[in-house]
Amino acid sequence: MENKKKVLQMLGLARRANKLTTGDENVLKKIRTNKTYFVFVASDCSETTLKKYTDKCQSYNITMNSSFTQIELSNAIGIQRKIVAVDDSGFSRKITLLLE
Repeated sequence: MENKKKVLQMLGLARRANKLTTGDENVLKKIRTNKTYFVFVASDCSETTLKKYTDKCQSYNITMNSSFTQIELSNAIGIQRKIVAVDDSGFSRKITLLLE
């Protein structure tokens, strides 16, 4: 539980550092161009959206996580979003370590 809170804090830091991409089309573009390292999809989004991002992230070898709700992600970054991509390798590494 403590690590989950730290991950959300890291997302907030990444947002302030301008290292996040949010929104459906923007995140898809980053995935297709391999310019992102980690993708968060809200656990309460539609099954279609979850499948789309699971398939995309697997085919482009990008780590994906869907253990946070839309409210948790939105509160962490300060704007209402269901899909968030981390565009910095340092933030991505730290988040990956915290989620293990």
